[in-house]
Amino acid sequence: MVTAFLHGFILAGALILPLGPQNIFIFNQGASHKKLRLAMPVVITAALCDTVLILMAVLGVSMIILAVPQLQILFYTVGFLFLIYIGWSIWKSEAKSVEQKGPINIKKQIIFALSVSLLNPHALLDTVGVIGINSVQYTTSLELSAFTIACILVSWIAFFLLAVVGRVMKRIDKRGKAINMINKLSALTIWAIALFIAMQLFVA
Repeated sequence: MVTAFLHGFILAGALILPLGPQNIFIFNQGASHKKLRLAMPVVITAALCDTVLILMAVLGVSMIILAVPQLQILFYTVGFLFLIYIGWSIWKSEAKSVEQKGPINIKKQIIFALSVSLLNPHALLDTVGVIGINSVQYTTSLELSAFTIACILVSWIAFFLLAVVGRVMKRIDKRGKAINMINKLSALTIWAIALFIAMQLFVA
C-alpha cells in the first residue's frame, strides 16, 4: 500500500511539473491577485478537474472514450486549436498590465480553469496513457485506492503551491520582467504541445 502511494505521488509529480496552460494560468492568477485567497477558485476548479480525470483514467472510462476514432479526431482538433489560442494569449500578455486591467472575476476564473484543464489533449493523454496504464498493475482495492489518492493529492498540493509561487514572484518581480519571460517560454512550450497534437491528428 505504501509502495503504491509513493508510486502515484512520484508519477503524478513528474507529470505535473512541466509548464502547460493549466499551470501557467494558475501561476498568473496567483500573481495577479492582491490576496492569495482570491486565486483559490482557479486552484479548486483545476484540482477538481484533475481529480475527475484521474478517477476516469483509473476506472478506465477515459480509455473507452478515446477508443472511438471519431471522438479522438474531434478531441485532437479542438485541443489543437485551443492550445494555439492559449499560447498566443500567453505570449502577448504583459505582467505589468495585470494591475491596470484588474484580475478577472470568479466566474471567468472558473470558466477558464475548466477550459485549460479539460480542453488540453496532452493533459488527458498523460492521465490516460500514464496514470491509467500504471494503475492497472494494482489488483487490490487498497493498493489502487492508495495510488489514486496519491495522484489526486499531488494535483491539489501542486496547484496551491503554483498560486503561492506566483504571488511571491509578483512581490519580488515588481516590474514583471521575470513573469513575462516565463510567459514567453510557456507559450513556446504550449505551441510545441500543439504541434505534437497535430502530428497525432494526422497519424490518426
